[in-house]
Amino acid sequence: MADIHLLATSGNGPAECRVALKSLLSILEREAQARDCEIEIAASQQPDRHGPVSAIVTLRGRDAKTLAADYCGSIRFIFKSKLRPGHKRQNWFIGVKRIELADTANATTTINMNHIRFETLRAGGPGGQHQNTTDSAVRAVHVPTGITVMCRDERSQHRNKALAIRRLQAILLLLAERESQNAKTALFLANKELERGNEVKVFRL
Repeated sequence: MADIHLLATSGNGPAECRVALKSLLSILEREAQARDCEIEIAASQQPDRHGPVSAIVTLRGRDAKTLAADYCGSIRFIFKSKLRPGHKRQNWFIGVKRIELADTANATTTINMNHIRFETLRAGGPGGQHQNTTDSAVRAVHVPTGITVMCRDERSQHRNKALAIRRLQAILLLLAERESQNAKTALFLANKELERGNEVKVFRL
């Protein structure tokens, strides 16, 4: 079953939008668990305690496609700012869009392998009697950013390691591009566009 990747972003919004994004990631984790879906979150390096500017959410499982569709679009969070108590604004917008991770097998930019920590573990998750019980799954951690990916698609630990490197590279490149001053709106909606859209979800904090 193919992975589904989502880009969740606070656009060009203020810190409150990052607070909202951080809350959304927690909501997605709980809902994925309730729907028996596996979820992996690769968040961009947090500039402060409020939350990441963007994150890539990977879903897999029978209900992953439906879960992703439920959240794609503009999402409005309603709360009074604790960062600026006198601020009148209470509506904060973030956005979610389905994406495809580029194939980085032939990419010219490579990751410094000294920056990656690998961990091996049993390939678990949904599968029952067909679960792979060998230590073939690989978790790759990009130490400078803390971004983590898990690969259990292949039966070979070597292949999972190679896949983890490519996936981690794709995520790092995409997140870097999203946060580049020259690519603020290249892939996704800017904050003002998010506000004009029709939200698919509304949460009160």
